[in-house]
Amino acid sequence: MYLMGLTGSIGMGKTLTADLFEDLGVPRYDADAAVHVLYEKNGAAVAPIGQLVPEAIIDGAVDRTVLGQAVIHDGDRLKQLEAIVHPLAAAAQMGFLVKHYEAGAARAVLDIPLLFETGGDGLVDCTIVVSAAFELQRRRVLARAGMTEEKFVGILAKQLSDEEKRARADFIVDSSISAADALRQVRDILQITQGRKGKALKARLERAKKAQK
Repeated sequence: MYLMGLTGSIGMGKTLTADLFEDLGVPRYDADAAVHVLYEKNGAAVAPIGQLVPEAIIDGAVDRTVLGQAVIHDGDRLKQLEAIVHPLAAAAQMGFLVKHYEAGAARAVLDIPLLFETGGDGLVDCTIVVSAAFELQRRRVLARAGMTEEKFVGILAKQLSDEEKRARADFIVDSSISAADALRQVRDILQITQGRKGKALKARLERAKKAQK
């Protein structure tokens, strides 16, 4: 199965692009949604996070706002949180991949906001960056409820620049024009990658087997 890593900075149209791949029949793993599941009531992350940050558990689920406030200025706690969440998220992703591999899927899209920042680009066969002009990105983001210029700048500071992402990408989807134009670009990517043999998943499965021995 050929793995495509999809990413893009805030406001670039990554979610729309991921939806287009899914609409065209490509299985999609949504990293943010997977973490939400871990944080929901009875989610796998609730109990261990409850031991680390008890006040973050409200009505049996993780309150992301409270959790964020508890770790944002506490480096040690943040590392402990990452040690809890990252393995669980990795297991969820692998479960998704194995499921669709066994179902015979030829390709899959991993929708990961911080793909390059977390080294996820080394776990896929190609990378796709969704991009747009900065002013358009800015207008999109500031139109969101509760968003401010300060928040926008803070979010960008935690991500690689769009220029860096574009330079490292195998494919770029320009979301500036329209959804129809983005769909055309997604179709082009699928045509180019059709029939390609993926190596990333095989390597990950082999590493997992070795780790179990």
